[in-house]
Amino acid sequence: MKNKAALFLFAFLATMAMNGQKNKTKTIAPKDIFVAELMARMTLDEKLGQLNLPTSGDITTGQANSSNVAKNISEGKVGGLFNIKSVQKIKEVQKIAIEKSRLKIPLLFGMDVIHGYETTFPIPLGLSCTWDMDLIKKSAQIAAQEASADGINWTFSPMVDISRDPRWGRVSEGSGEDPYLGSLIAKAMVEGYQGGDLSKNNTILSCVKHFALYGAPEAGRDYNTVDMSRIKMYNEYFPPYKAAVDAGVGSVMASFNEIDGIPATGNKWLMTEVLKKQWGFKGFVVTDYTGISEMVDHGMGDLQTVSALALNAGIDMDMVAQGLLTTLKKSLQEGKVTQEQIDHSVRLILNAKYDLGLFQDPYRYCDATRAKTEIFTRENRAEARKIAAQSLVLLKNSNQLLPLKKSGTIAVIGPLAEAKENMAGTWSVATKQENSVSLVAGIKAAVGTSAKILYAKGSNLDDDLVFEENATMFGKTLHRDNRSKKELLEEAINLATQSDVIVAALGESAEMSGESSSRTNLEIPQTQKDLLQALLQTGKPVVLVLFNGRPLVLTQENETVPAILDVWFPGSEAGYAIADVLFGDENPSGKLTATFPRSVGQIPIYYSHKNTGRPLGNKEGKFEKFKSNYLDERNEPLFPFGFGLSYTAFDYSNLKLSATKINTKEILKVSVDIANTGNFDGKEVVQLYTRDLVGSVTRPVKELKGFRKIALKKGTKTTVTFEISAADLKFYNADLQFIAEPGQFEVFVGTNSDTDLKAKFELVD
Repeated sequence: MKNKAALFLFAFLATMAMNGQKNKTKTIAPKDIFVAELMARMTLDEKLGQLNLPTSGDITTGQANSSNVAKNISEGKVGGLFNIKSVQKIKEVQKIAIEKSRLKIPLLFGMDVIHGYETTFPIPLGLSCTWDMDLIKKSAQIAAQEASADGINWTFSPMVDISRDPRWGRVSEGSGEDPYLGSLIAKAMVEGYQGGDLSKNNTILSCVKHFALYGAPEAGRDYNTVDMSRIKMYNEYFPPYKAAVDAGVGSVMASFNEIDGIPATGNKWLMTEVLKKQWGFKGFVVTDYTGISEMVDHGMGDLQTVSALALNAGIDMDMVAQGLLTTLKKSLQEGKVTQEQIDHSVRLILNAKYDLGLFQDPYRYCDATRAKTEIFTRENRAEARKIAAQSLVLLKNSNQLLPLKKSGTIAVIGPLAEAKENMAGTWSVATKQENSVSLVAGIKAAVGTSAKILYAKGSNLDDDLVFEENATMFGKTLHRDNRSKKELLEEAINLATQSDVIVAALGESAEMSGESSSRTNLEIPQTQKDLLQALLQTGKPVVLVLFNGRPLVLTQENETVPAILDVWFPGSEAGYAIADVLFGDENPSGKLTATFPRSVGQIPIYYSHKNTGRPLGNKEGKFEKFKSNYLDERNEPLFPFGFGLSYTAFDYSNLKLSATKINTKEILKVSVDIANTGNFDGKEVVQLYTRDLVGSVTRPVKELKGFRKIALKKGTKTTVTFEISAADLKFYNADLQFIAEPGQFEVFVGTNSDTDLKAKFELVD
């Protein structure tokens, strides 16, 4: 054994020295020496153990030593655990690894810290609607601070899957449909979690997911097949993953879906050729939950076969399936995998533990004082409230019904009005639901004694009990009311008639979107639609406060309701943040990052589509035979990408280009004047799009290439300037070369993607 260890260490250090000569470096990094020396002492079983990531299972406080997973930890057969929370529990488990395993290798502790820890921010789709990278980064920093204070050192976030199909429930976890915006958010989230130094105990290892293309499943059904051309992958779906890699993300999670007929977990082209070779990713790749064993149902072979397939593809760590732990020894003996492959994966995982400072201090994330003083603090909650307010999107505001006055009688009606358990939204596993603020509570706090607040539930989430139970899992109950639909409605109408204005809190429950929550009907449940129509018939002004984790079909609501405020699921400070906007303490500034369809039949629908050879020739939605349109529906969406109203009004004018021609080394300056012509101070997201008019391959009708979020006082005016270079005009051509082609371009600037304010320029060699 000693001879083998010595040979291993000698071979590794020799290789590193040779690489150093090639790279003109003189020394081998201390991390490389440490990890090499450690690996030289490891048995094959201990190496395979580092590739094993089980869930915490039955571990509870005071029972860590007697848990089923404890035996494997003490034998060095576990590399990390996830879904275990609190310093006390994590310290107990880490002690098993440090005090009972032979080599005392510390464990990683991961959790789905998706949009905050105990201080919860808006769901990621809502967070993206802020269009504010500083706020988004700040939310990740706070999440890292709180999670690390509670023992967590690894998060399975950000989720950066591009999605143009809101039937897919996990659209709620991502940043919408656009690769440019999604890439900026991916970068901000990674930098927020990891900071500039992973060894600091208030930063955590980030894991970008799900690599790759998970957001484009057939029929919008979760886990389903994905099939697309490689040119579409590179231009439209890959950019946010690559942005995370370029930002230094420490780990990547494989997706469930297949790509080119091979599941991502076993896809060598994806994991090795693209991720590790083309993009130069240096971290480790972990599967999603049972991703390896699920390849058996994909039809790729038995557990031994698919485990070898995964390792050969470039997978380094196995979440839950234990295929790498239990089958690789046999596959190694049979020559189906190599020792070099196993060692490579082990080295990457040990590198991450070294970077996190765990070898220096395995308990660096187990400070009970931090756990008591840095989680769910007043400061963090204030930040969450501010961010949540900026994520809300005003979809309609006829006759300036909003903002409301803090006077008179306000009826707050709907199944989401007193639903604090749902305010954090999906994937809020660390949130203490009892600490969240409901809409009713937020409104009452905002008005104090200056207005009278009436509340009635009005309806259940849905008439179907089974559907409601499936949509309110994980403790997110809506406290179903067993009175009849008629009784609930009568109570609501009675209160509504006594009010000056009605706030209708309707939409989805938190778990109607998220993982395994695909829908074919994207309308508000019918029983809630019936309630809304009854409220409208009272003749009282109605504000629809819409809770949702995805774009919904709101065609009827848009035609009948005077004001619609999309609040997504705003997080633990939801009620306060919504009230801030309803009463005008905050002017809504959120902009949609996903297109809202007029009907499900339009899906997939997104702004950066390609033209056909027979585009519709009118903008009125009139049917034209032998054109690309529907018989029974207009082509355009209900609300376009980038859309969002304000309580004030912004006027765009004087679009100017610094030149009509630029070469590949020059910068084009694009300027536009923005005036706040309304009665409120406000924020506006000024958006810039381009169109490549002639290409070697077909190009989208518009592509987002820049934006600025500005604050403008009422009655004032400013000039916003953008810069465009040849790098901004690059795309992947038919040969997957990333190039900018000379030719004519249009540039658009406006308040959303439907803007017509444009100018032309030419790119020349």
